[in-house]
Amino acid sequence: MSLSLRAQRILLTGAAGGIGRELARELASRGARLGLLGRTDASVASLEHLVATQRMDAVVIQADLTDAAARRAAVARMTQAYGGLDVLINLAGVLDFRFFDEVDPAMITRALQVNVEAPMQMVREVLPDLLDRGTGRIVNVGSTFGSIGYAGFAAYSASKFALRGFSQALRRELDGTGVGVTYVAPRAVRTAFNPPAVHLMAEKKMMHMDEPAWVASSIVRAIERERSEAYLGFPESLFARINGVLPSMVDNALRKVLPDLARHARSTV
Repeated sequence: MSLSLRAQRILLTGAAGGIGRELARELASRGARLGLLGRTDASVASLEHLVATQRMDAVVIQADLTDAAARRAAVARMTQAYGGLDVLINLAGVLDFRFFDEVDPAMITRALQVNVEAPMQMVREVLPDLLDRGTGRIVNVGSTFGSIGYAGFAAYSASKFALRGFSQALRRELDGTGVGVTYVAPRAVRTAFNPPAVHLMAEKKMMHMDEPAWVASSIVRAIERERSEAYLGFPESLFARINGVLPSMVDNALRKVLPDLARHARSTV
């Protein structure tokens, strides 16, 4: 099956980030009508400039996705602009790289609020209308670390495991309704989302990083092909599958890099 994105009304959270901007460009190039969400004044200004320079058919919406009223207002603004929406893409997220005994407790709360609760609540906000019309798609952007619990990313991994489980359960729940669910799991991406220590680890070949434009185009392909799941980047996509069946193999592989990884994680301030 193939989904044409022309004239599709797509609400994209996290639109101001490195992947989000590239994703907005990809979607706009296919003729989609976009609602681009940013949280801060700076992100909104950046998105407005992007829309103007790229001549996108888009509205820019400021919203803190951890606030229920802001979520409702964002969906209402999209409905006001385009009469509703056809696709929700939950991209916004937060990440903290450090060993768990050093994690700020407030960061644990924020990771769960932004990476898990906000996407679930956004889905809950738009789902009744999609079900009434019998069509639409929910796209949740997770992570390879939502399948592989990785040292230094305990809170992040926990939140992405939860998002993956939610996506799987929701997809099965919506079977036969006309509303589809796509879960996309990139590996590390070369953006400011990742702290300097993670970029340094990539330079030392301790992990791989992809360019945001490639990730964005891969997300769009997954949507167009109406895929249930898409794991991006090899060999991480393979390790994600192996970890589900033989986690001890992944334990042994990661044990070898743990001392170096610890030096990077514990040097993060």
